[in-house]
Amino acid sequence: MNDHPQTGSATILATSRGRGWRGLEAELLRIPPGRTHIAGTPYHRLGIHVGRPVRAQCRCDGREHRRLQKHGDIDVVPAGLDGAWEDDGECMILRLKISKDLFDQAAIDLGRDPAEAMAPKFQLRDPRLEAIAWALKAELEADVPSDHLYADTLATALALRLVEAGSGSSRPADAGRALLPRQKRILADYIEDNLDAPLSLAELAGLAGLSLSHLKTQFRNSFGMPPHQYVMHRRISRAEALIRNSGLPLSQIALEAGFAHQSHMANSMKRLLGISPGTIARLVN
Repeated sequence: MNDHPQTGSATILATSRGRGWRGLEAELLRIPPGRTHIAGTPYHRLGIHVGRPVRAQCRCDGREHRRLQKHGDIDVVPAGLDGAWEDDGECMILRLKISKDLFDQAAIDLGRDPAEAMAPKFQLRDPRLEAIAWALKAELEADVPSDHLYADTLATALALRLVEAGSGSSRPADAGRALLPRQKRILADYIEDNLDAPLSLAELAGLAGLSLSHLKTQFRNSFGMPPHQYVMHRRISRAEALIRNSGLPLSQIALEAGFAHQSHMANSMKRLLGISPGTIARLVN
């Protein structure tokens, strides 16, 4: 008996549905040999081949492409366009669906016309896009998902790189720009006051009066790391302080520091500090 849900002739191995991702959906699919047709959608689609090679033929926007489809090959299908693929063997595809709003804003932030920044591509090879795709695949397969802020960051990075891959550009217009002191103070204070709540990139961008992509660049330039990493470091600092000074149970400390549960806190602290919450508590006592 197959325990995985089906979508048409494909089997869904993992999905982002229900995870609260914004502007991006992802599915890891096992697709049987033969022909697959996907009607035009309101979002842009990326299909990244995973695993062993298969011989494939694809048709989109009046173009036809025959190839040996290899691990990491990327097909890009703009919103509204049909696509048809025929594979000679079973294959696995990481399918990413990115909203037009997110892509269009990324194009505008990079000084591009959104209508000209998106076009069909077959067997695209782009190491940066591929790295983002594998990070998203790891999120799909993780037993404990990362904070929503991390998914927001990956979605924005995907949109920006997709625009850059179409234009040959790799440097945002504000690559060297940092947050104004007032913006940095507002964001630092807001994050510190809301560590125990879910935080989103859109929320932080709104506070700073910036677009998502401009926040991503300027935040890193100002804080030395992307938003999701900064928030994680602050949560770990708060958890460590509570462990040393509060006497609260570790399960309660995890929630007050913004972690999903005690195991999430333990894994994060061991990864970044090299020491577990339990060890810190024993040293204190």
